[in-house]
Amino acid sequence: MKVSKRISLLGLAGVILALVVLAKYSSGSSSSPTAQWSVQVLKVDPGDASLTASFQIAIYESLIDELNKTKRFQQVFRDGDRSAGGASNLLILKTTVQKYTPGSETTRAVTTVGGATKLTVQSQLCRPGGQVILERTVNGNVRFIGSNLKATHNLARNVAKTIKQTSLPEPSLPGQSTDKAQNAQL
Repeated sequence: MKVSKRISLLGLAGVILALVVLAKYSSGSSSSPTAQWSVQVLKVDPGDASLTASFQIAIYESLIDELNKTKRFQQVFRDGDRSAGGASNLLILKTTVQKYTPGSETTRAVTTVGGATKLTVQSQLCRPGGQVILERTVNGNVRFIGSNLKATHNLARNVAKTIKQTSLPEPSLPGQSTDKAQNAQL
């Protein structure tokens, strides 16, 4: 009797494992392949704002991290990455600082009404030829607790969130002419 229970349990476990594996492979393979965009993040343009180099680098690095977290892009390339030139379905993210208000961590620690660090940027997703796909003004700030550089993280998170929530045109499938794909979107 104990042997038959063990065999039944092993058989049941085998059936469950087979169903899990089957479900994984059947949901992962679709009849039509879907293409996914890649993005190259350009260095942050400080514009007319008196932005320190550390803030520019912090915004740039935070953008790379947050865009990777969205899982929206097949690859996230850095500015100057030569392998980006060979990527199909590439978009370019341009970020220009429009407004920067430096804050004070000390003032924030003492009072809740002053010392906020604020950043406003213009973000553009463009095709390599320059055609703008998405253009948004995005804000990032730190008002209460946190270092001034936390504003750069909040800004990058807001840029990534905006891109993730916006419907982008469908990228072309491998082997499909980009002219056809662009005409189909128009």
